[in-house]
Amino acid sequence: MIKVGLHGAEFFARHGYYKEEQILGNYFIVDIEASFEPQNTSINDDLNNTLNYERLYQIAAEQMEHPQKLLETVAQTIADNTLQLFPYIAKLQVTVKKLNPPLKGKVAASSVTINVNG
Repeated sequence: MIKVGLHGAEFFARHGYYKEEQILGNYFIVDIEASFEPQNTSINDDLNNTLNYERLYQIAAEQMEHPQKLLETVAQTIADNTLQLFPYIAKLQVTVKKLNPPLKGKVAASSVTINVNG
């Protein structure tokens, strides 16, 4: 089993339940971890024999451009699109964090994590 991860991908986006959040926007962090059994017994320094984390970044970036009310929706859409592109993934974890969410007190981040077994 091989695990490929993308950690701390930062985006400015306009996700949020309240209209003000969608107008002002905020910074978000996306983490994606995917485990899979290699198709070939050896990777042989060939990107086609593994999971391309550049593509994981592109999937996340695409979703961050489309405002959603809930982080759950953002994370689930990233997970769904990742599994469509890489159907051989056995386990997938997607975490979306909203930095400094607009609450009445100081909070570093709020987050949602989606776990999928392929």
